[in-house]
Amino acid sequence: MKTTGSKAVRGTISRSLALGAAAGILVTVTLSAWPGGAGPSAKADTAVAVTATAAQQDPDAANAPFPNLAVTVSQTSGLISQGVTVSWTGAKASTPPSGNTGGENFLQIAQCWGEDPQNPGHPDRTTCQYGAFNTPGARRDGFVADGSVAPQDDQYTAPRTGIFSPPYTSIPFRSVDGTTIASVVNGKQTNTNVNVNAYFNPNSSNEVPWAGSATNGAGSVKFEIQTALQANGLGCGAPTGATAASAPQTCWLVVIPRGTADAGEQHITQSGLRWDQWKHNIAFKLTFKPLGVTCALGAAERQLRGSELVGAAVSSWQPVLCNAQGGAIYTMSNAADSDALGQAASAGANAPLALTSRALGGDSDPNRYAPVAVGGIAIAFAVDRAPTADPSTPADQLAKSGLSFDSMKLTPRLIAKLLTASYIDALPTYAAKKEVGYNSPADPGHNARNLLLDPDFQKVNADNPDWKYQAIVAPSVADLLIPQGRSDAAMQLWRYVLSDPDAAAFLAGAADPWGMKVNTYSSTSAKVNPTGTALTLPRDDFPKADPIVQPAGSAGGEVNLVTWRPYTSDFDQSAYYTLRGDGQTLGLWDPTAQPAKYGKSVRNLPGYQKVLALTDTSSAAKYQVATAQLLNSAGAYVAPTSASLAAAAAAMTPVAGQPQVSEYDPTGAAAKAAKDAYPLAMPVYAATNPTQGDSATRTDYAGFIRYAATTGQTPGVDPGQLPPGYTPIPAAWKAQALAAADAIQSGQAAAQPAPATSDGGTSPDTSAAPGDVPLTSAPGAATGGGVQPAAQSTSPTATGNAVTSLSAGTTVKDPDIGALPAAVPGGIVGGLVAAASAPLIGRVRRLR
Repeated sequence: MKTTGSKAVRGTISRSLALGAAAGILVTVTLSAWPGGAGPSAKADTAVAVTATAAQQDPDAANAPFPNLAVTVSQTSGLISQGVTVSWTGAKASTPPSGNTGGENFLQIAQCWGEDPQNPGHPDRTTCQYGAFNTPGARRDGFVADGSVAPQDDQYTAPRTGIFSPPYTSIPFRSVDGTTIASVVNGKQTNTNVNVNAYFNPNSSNEVPWAGSATNGAGSVKFEIQTALQANGLGCGAPTGATAASAPQTCWLVVIPRGTADAGEQHITQSGLRWDQWKHNIAFKLTFKPLGVTCALGAAERQLRGSELVGAAVSSWQPVLCNAQGGAIYTMSNAADSDALGQAASAGANAPLALTSRALGGDSDPNRYAPVAVGGIAIAFAVDRAPTADPSTPADQLAKSGLSFDSMKLTPRLIAKLLTASYIDALPTYAAKKEVGYNSPADPGHNARNLLLDPDFQKVNADNPDWKYQAIVAPSVADLLIPQGRSDAAMQLWRYVLSDPDAAAFLAGAADPWGMKVNTYSSTSAKVNPTGTALTLPRDDFPKADPIVQPAGSAGGEVNLVTWRPYTSDFDQSAYYTLRGDGQTLGLWDPTAQPAKYGKSVRNLPGYQKVLALTDTSSAAKYQVATAQLLNSAGAYVAPTSASLAAAAAAMTPVAGQPQVSEYDPTGAAAKAAKDAYPLAMPVYAATNPTQGDSATRTDYAGFIRYAATTGQTPGVDPGQLPPGYTPIPAAWKAQALAAADAIQSGQAAAQPAPATSDGGTSPDTSAAPGDVPLTSAPGAATGGGVQPAAQSTSPTATGNAVTSLSAGTTVKDPDIGALPAAVPGGIVGGLVAAASAPLIGRVRRLR
């Protein structure tokens, strides 16, 4: 065993990659899970909610902080990098942490990898990712009172060495690669930092130092499950043997109940890993899917390009498609839908199969469109209560401090405010902000500081009186985390906003009933906009149009709008940041860096979270983040669920000039009659020009469409199924997809088909049942000619939420933006250019 206090050799990820290379495989990450309905739990043979109690697991439950504690974890099997919901009953009303204590009557949650050799069937506390935030009651180490050390902690304790040197207990961290980080070695204290090390730190750790309960002793929190790709010190999901086919490493989710005082102390100040606290833990064994999907070399590789909205579904379908006899490997890249569709129409031989939600437009559209998914976009939020500390605040409100909100209503006008940096705190603190009517603290104007303090928001959410007592202030609740780049999703969101007369008037410069006005740089009125040019809407991007700059000073360099509120890379990252409570707020200026730059603030832990983000429904499901109810065209507030997506699909109508493509038109009669429809639901089509490309490629594209439209529409979390975050396509859409697949495989342009109604009313369902549809209608033709779907799983399907994550160091979803340069970054230049002119697109849009 290696023991070190310096950077250790991190072998888990390199070992996994080496195994993959040795086996000659292509690795494709498989995503999973969403709430198939209103319930928060994921359920299937690999996603069954599990409940454990103190009475079952704690031999000394009678002396535990909460003898009647019962904890439920929404999913413990078939895990990926995701999120789960941890809920409980039987605790006591919690007190939030203070500067010197960890709080009272709360839970802590951590992920561990090893089994205790002295207590088989239970986790080893030395293998837990815990202590990174180095806060009272949540460290791995600390000085302890004489006589308070349990015998089980003796080996981790350095005895008193003098009047000013009390005993010191430190629980080491033992990594899955064998390295041990310890600050007590041979009974002596060392200078090693056991809380922040080569394996975890505040930016990467998924631990929850405080999870509070309401007055009834119940509570819930979202927890990030990490694999070896995020936490290589844990190694969860990595192969345990010499080959990539070895069983994945199992791990543990551990809940540690904390009462009102630690042994030898008057308050909670000591580590939850000390034996007196640890012995009362409730643990859940976690099993994982393999870290990647293996597809044998030699199969043809086919390119898919376009909408991120269907990414989770493609990832689920991929392992079944590529492992079927004669199957192809489908490699997807996110890109602007319009670019992908234009390339598919005219790029010539073997252009990628486009994934899009809108038609090409123009007088001539050679593409065939096959509907393959119904998903959508969503407003995700993580907001914890912080009631005003005022004598007028009711005691029951003060008692809820730190507990999370689970519902929120938004209107198109409120979304318009968030998208246009119209709240005061959406702009840099020390910049001049006349564009939002702010002159000084004494003369702040009529615009609210953020969404939660907006009387417009409070009126919309008047059915939940808790909102009006909050004193939540942060830039991260004054706008949305939004992805950079162009997409059909952005176009649809702007269309939704503009469909509301109040929102359209606000964007044009009219004040709302409380006097708030749009940031003038985002006004759709040339007379209001300081540039003299109206912001063109709808559009397929989210420009940060305000050229505001906070001047450099003694506290740091210049801050522009993109520095202040950076873009995310995609919808998935927006949801991931919401799960982690990471509002991407600006950190401190680091003058010693080369060049000098701003850092990024550490994420907010549960109890203090305040994040709003724009994401897609599949990512929201994967990360199990809360999503807002949106006002639809029928006047109802509706959240994204499988049922509400299906209701929206039933209200979709063919677009003018292209009957193959349907849309949810928020101004249409069908939408206005659909009170149960989620207003930001969107279809996704696979599209290509059937007269282009070789026979092998077209056959494989047809095989993908046939699988996606039939067997791939079975909801569930198993490979090949339709993951949470979608609803199955209507029957008539399936018939259209199969007809399109035939046309694409034959290579002949076909006449435009009759419009397919979403409920199947005008087009009979002539397709075979799921699982009975061959992936090609010409067996033996081309590469994919003999492809047949893999055997259908007999596992029950899933209903509920699932999630993903990031951690230890930098990952794909947490790029090292490190410090943000003081100079104006290219992102703001792109934002201003986008605001000043129409974007270049690969197709002609019919804008509504």
